[in-house]
Amino acid sequence: MRRRSRKLLARTASLLAAGLVVAGTPAAAHAATPSAVPAVPTGRIGLPGTAPPWATAQADQGQAPTGTTVTAHVYLAGRDHAGLEAAARSVSDPASAEYGRYLTPAQVQARYGATPGRQAAVRDWLTGAGFRVTAADAHQLTVQGSPKAVSAAFGTTLHRYRKGGHVYTAPVTAASVPADMADAVLTVTGLEDTPHLATPKAVSAASPGDQLPGPTAAFVNAPPFSTSWGDHPAAGVPQAYGAVPPYAVQGYTGRQLRSAYGVTGSGLSGRGVTVAVVDAYHSPTLTADAETYARRNGDAPYRAGQLTTVDAPAWTDTDQCGADGWYGEQSLDVEAAHAMAQDAGITYVGAASCDDPDLLAALNTVVDHHLADIVSDSWGEPESAADPALDPAYDQTFATGALEGIGFYFSSGDDADDKASTGTKQSETPASRPWVTAVGGTSLAVGADDGYQWETGWGTDNSRLNSTGTAWSSLPGTFDDGAGGGASTRAAQPWYQRGVVPAALARQGGGRAMRTVPDIAAVADPTTGFLIGQTQSFPDGTVKYSEFRIGGTSLAAPVIAGIQALAQQAQGFPIGFANPRLYDQRHAADFHDVTDHPLGADRQLAAVRVDYRNGVDDSAGTSTTLQTLGHDSSLAAVPGYDEVTGVGSPAPAYLRSFRLLPVRR
Repeated sequence: MRRRSRKLLARTASLLAAGLVVAGTPAAAHAATPSAVPAVPTGRIGLPGTAPPWATAQADQGQAPTGTTVTAHVYLAGRDHAGLEAAARSVSDPASAEYGRYLTPAQVQARYGATPGRQAAVRDWLTGAGFRVTAADAHQLTVQGSPKAVSAAFGTTLHRYRKGGHVYTAPVTAASVPADMADAVLTVTGLEDTPHLATPKAVSAASPGDQLPGPTAAFVNAPPFSTSWGDHPAAGVPQAYGAVPPYAVQGYTGRQLRSAYGVTGSGLSGRGVTVAVVDAYHSPTLTADAETYARRNGDAPYRAGQLTTVDAPAWTDTDQCGADGWYGEQSLDVEAAHAMAQDAGITYVGAASCDDPDLLAALNTVVDHHLADIVSDSWGEPESAADPALDPAYDQTFATGALEGIGFYFSSGDDADDKASTGTKQSETPASRPWVTAVGGTSLAVGADDGYQWETGWGTDNSRLNSTGTAWSSLPGTFDDGAGGGASTRAAQPWYQRGVVPAALARQGGGRAMRTVPDIAAVADPTTGFLIGQTQSFPDGTVKYSEFRIGGTSLAAPVIAGIQALAQQAQGFPIGFANPRLYDQRHAADFHDVTDHPLGADRQLAAVRVDYRNGVDDSAGTSTTLQTLGHDSSLAAVPGYDEVTGVGSPAPAYLRSFRLLPVRR
């Protein structure tokens, strides 16, 4: 399965860099999810989520050819899944006597991992059915085989189905496993071959796999700019909402964000904490760009060994995934995390591709070797586009991480409720999984003194300046982008959201309460975005380092990850899975309760943005738009918990609260 990364919003969605802008048997344990499991043969146990809803009789094009080669990933269940999640909850809950008493990877494997005997049994069963094992680790076996092998192993047949103008292979019914394998197999993916893309390491010529492309095509912001919010009024354009709007900021720096979120003066730097950044591929200039950016923008220089990298053995699917489209994501994630926690270690982990199994393998690398306590992930996709069969595998990784004291922070998305882009109102995943912290987005005003002024929920309508420069085309204009949020259709409401998330939000489908995102928020709006540095390829043939403004919840996630590194330093031991504490401490002193109208219901906020039409210079002219703040599709930032900002953004008291927590381990 492939995923789409969060859009890195440098200006408008139309001018993004390519792909930019994350009790009982195991089968029974997941049977309560909304995904229905068709009837399976007697003596077998169904695997939920393995029969895609688009594989209907009306779309059926007949049986898959016998020569079809299927590549599948069979995930191992381990032992006592219910016990694993119960233990993870205990160590993550500040109200529990077990809070903070984490296990090592070796202890988790010994208690809950798949035994060598069960791994061997799964291998024997698969090879006996006609599959060939091409790769294996403690979590899964990658196998290849024919439709006949699929039928023998998983009790279903493969047909071809028409979907969206294409024809894809999928099982006729849900996959199943023999009853004696039910305690060993968690799920299987790859039986359907729909491309689930996630667009947005340098390798030597002798390295196996695909070669990574060079630096991506250049993008340059067009002036004029504000340096801080409102310090450059756009006097030459029409007023809007009864006032002269300011120009968009050039891009906040780490100094401004540290001040706005209460880091300055806290005495915290993240020393002793490591943040992992997980993305696909590896920009060949990532380390050099990060070092140059820190030097040019007043952040602490990197110590020897402070920024490390861990890469997949080989890169795959570089064309289909748009490998160079991930480079800006990587620069943003690393530079933003370092800007917030300047002494924290940063480990960049590059997945082999944007395929789900490869991204999940990268996450498992972090967990298996405990590479970090905090993991920033700026990628994902709408739930309707994601493979539900992979949910159990993700949940197992995230719960295992929680038991080890590792917290995962996923950006919530950049298309608000996703209805404009998909036709269906929905949340995004993995942000909507119950064992991760979903990070929403805000528009942030930082004053000339670097102080926090206000935040709105990130949601942008834009209106173009007419050809004569005398009026805006319409107000507020058309929806452009905004922080993702909403209720999951696949994950039930977790314990930490009960009594906090309003029923009207959690029960949007009319049934039981579901997991609702986000959990917390930080700056994301590209109109009030972050300045990053990246080596780019310019039209004149030069390749050089340059800086530009960027946004999206891809920014919010590493900002929150950096703040969590500071909070962990203050606490003195790993925070682990943060959500139970976030919801417990949601009172106003620790969080900014972000709303869409922070200056009053009668005050509409907006900014003017100028863009080069060709993305690089004024040779093709410029376009001017009015960016209206606090208009996030159908989602609204309101007092209390909401679907745009969760419990809010960190206030200065948030970091101070971690010095006050009694150490209980």
